[in-house]
Order: sequence, then C-alpha cells, then structure tokens
Amino acid sequence: MKYKKTNFLIVTTFFWFSLYAYLPQLTNYAKDMGASYKMIGVITSAYGFSQTILRIPFGIISDALRKRKVFIVGGIISSLISATLTYFFPNPYTLLATRFIAGIASATWVNFTILFVSYYNSEESGKAISVATSGSKLGQLLAMFISGFIAIRLGVRAIFLASIVASMICLIFSFFIYEEKVKVEKVPISTKGISRIIRNKRILHISLLGALVQCIGYSTNFGFTPLIATGLGANKLELGFLTTAYNFPQVLFSLLAGTVMAEKMGKKNALLLGFLMTTSVCLFTPFAPSVNILYILQFIAGIGNAIAFSLLMAAVIEGVESNLMTTTMGFYQAAFGVGMILGPMILGGIGDYFGLTVGFIVVGLLGILGIFSILGFKDI
Repeated sequence: MKYKKTNFLIVTTFFWFSLYAYLPQLTNYAKDMGASYKMIGVITSAYGFSQTILRIPFGIISDALRKRKVFIVGGIISSLISATLTYFFPNPYTLLATRFIAGIASATWVNFTILFVSYYNSEESGKAISVATSGSKLGQLLAMFISGFIAIRLGVRAIFLASIVASMICLIFSFFIYEEKVKVEKVPISTKGISRIIRNKRILHISLLGALVQCIGYSTNFGFTPLIATGLGANKLELGFLTTAYNFPQVLFSLLAGTVMAEKMGKKNALLLGFLMTTSVCLFTPFAPSVNILYILQFIAGIGNAIAFSLLMAAVIEGVESNLMTTTMGFYQAAFGVGMILGPMILGGIGDYFGLTVGFIVVGLLGILGIFSILGFKDI
C-alpha cells in the first residue's frame, strides 16, 4: 500500500509541476506578445473552460466504467501536448489553444482524487483528499520556484521545455499506478446521478463556494497579480518568487486543513478563516506599495486558499455512495471551473475599462458574499 501511495504522489507532483511551471510568467508572456488585458483574461479563462465542460462527463464515464487510471494517463498526455505546442509555436492564439488543452489535463484531477481515495478506508476520505491536495501543491510550488531561475537564465520560452520534461517523467511513472480491477456489468451511461446531485442543496452550496475560491485565485494570484508586481518593478525571478510565496504555505496547510484545523476549530470556522484571508488579500493587493508587501499578501492568500480548497473538496464527497463519487467530484470541480473562467474575464474586462484596481475590488466583493454564505452554513 505504501508503494502505491508513494508512486501516485510522485505522479501527482510531476503532473502539477508540468501544468504550473510557466504560470507565473504566462500573463506577462502574453502581454509581451501583444495581448490586451481582455485577451489575457480569455487566455486565462480557457484553462477553466475546458475543465468545466469535461469534468462532469469524465466523472460520469469513469463511474460507469469504474476506471480512473486511463483518464489520468490521458491527462498527462494532454499536459505534454499543451507544453510542446506552446514551446514550438509561441503566439497569443497558440496560448489560447494550449491553455484549453491544459484544462483538459487538469479536468482529470477528478479521477486522480477518487483513485487516491480508494487507497484509504472510507472514513479517511478527508485525510486522503488532504494528502493528495498537498502533493499537488508541492508540484506547483517546485514548478514556480524553479521556473523563476529558468526564466532569468534561459528565457521564458525555456520554461515550456521544462514542462515537457516533467510531463514525460510523469507519464513514465503513471504506467505503474495501481488500480484495483473491478468487474462491472455493461450498463448504459446515465445522467441520473447528476440529477440527484443537482437536487442536493448541500452539494450545490459547497460547489458554489468552490467556484468563488477559484474565481478569486485565478483572477488574482494566477491572473493579474503578476501584472501588479511588474508595475512595482518585479523582474522574472521575482515573479517566480511571488507565486512561490503563494504556493509555499499550501503544501502544509492543505494537510492541516482537513485534519488538525477541522478538529480544533471546526470545519465551518476553518472555512470562514480561509475565505476571510483570500478575500482580504484580493482587496488589498492593488494598493500594495512594494513587491515585498506583495510577497506577504501572497503568503496569506496561499494559506487561505489551501484551507478553503481542501475543506470544500473533502466535504463535497462526504456521505456520497461510491458509485457516485467521481460524478459528484466532477460536478464540484466543474463548478469551480466556472469560477476559473469568470474570475479572469471579469477582472480583465473591468481592468480594460476602469483599471485593475476596480477589477480587484469587484472580485473581492464576490468573496465577501461567500463569507456571508458561510455564516449561514449549518453543516459542511
């Protein structure tokens, strides 16, 4: 069992490394190639769009077939294709297409999480989600830390080559992922599971909060915060450090959220803390006087995001039947994909007309709505 978990976490780490290696430089890379704020928002949103339309189908088909590994391998191949095309054909329109393909890869995270949960006892699903999430954050952290040095020494384009190498290593290890063979009768793929999920108010509420978390994160930390930093004089290496500051605490707090914090504070209070931190940082970011202050804000935002993200992803599958787990997770992740789409588009569109400061404030107000929603939450 230990070998299975270790190999899976190696795959998870390299997978997210391949998807996030170039993220700190992406918006500035697009801007340098002539993309407008609106176009940058669309490029950023493409990643969330493909996830949104594919996660539910991936979940339904995976539950029907009781197979996860084939989707995981397909996701790794999609990540490899995305980085390869961007490396050889660098322009804004290629970025738009390849971010869509990268979203296909990310959509398979549904299958990653549910397969990893199967390695644990049913009552340990929250712990499994926290461990898997921590592995993903470790990959993102390493990617963003290393990418800054690569960008300085070899240029931004070389980062995509690093992503290609990481994808190839990930693909090799993925062939050794263990999946228990389950015999299932051939039955027509049905959408009845989705209709049951849609009628579940608790799952809908959790999914809406997940969408808000991603809306804030992808419009700011993974979207326009690097442009704020550039305006304050940050270079390519400092942009890498900026995103590292965001991801560094997530490795630890992704683990703590579903275990220590949930037990000591209660899930509702811990979730409220996560939202307060991410929302506050969103509102303060455009007023940061220096890159050093941005580092601090990013660190706080990283803690808040890790807490909220881990708790919500574990909560959404609590009490769900095993034959609906992937579909439920797919629905939840599709919902937060909507946040990934709308967040950058909202901030980018407002930024073109009224400036980035107003855009950050509007997104921050959405976070405040989420806080009030949590206060009315009876049980997560």
